[in-house]
Amino acid sequence: MLITGILNPQINSLLARVRHTNTLVIADRGFPFWPMIETVDISLVDDVPTVLAVLRALRPNFKIGRAWMAREFSLQNSAETRSAFAAALQGIPLVHEPHIKFKKRVPPAIGLIRTGDTTQYANVILESA
Repeated sequence: MLITGILNPQINSLLARVRHTNTLVIADRGFPFWPMIETVDISLVDDVPTVLAVLRALRPNFKIGRAWMAREFSLQNSAETRSAFAAALQGIPLVHEPHIKFKKRVPPAIGLIRTGDTTQYANVILESA
């Protein structure tokens, strides 16, 4: 029985299948569903869990080479929210691009983790190093 680290078996399964340059999506509650992508839905209620909480839990177990977020995230959220994401992604090259372009990166992902996050455009794509 696991007692530390990621306890969710579906998320562990996704992480175990990610290889060099594969991507994993962490999405907010309103992010579109793609039937061809394995989705682990861990949403419970509004903001439980958040994208940031999942990102922080994954960082020790996932070697991230770079990340993408929608440019709209910076336009729609407070300095405090932007700062929290910057801290969680510290040391990882981060590309902000239009949301339309961001969503085009989703289909080849190994999987998608859907959260209960209500933060506008709080989705992130992580590429393994």
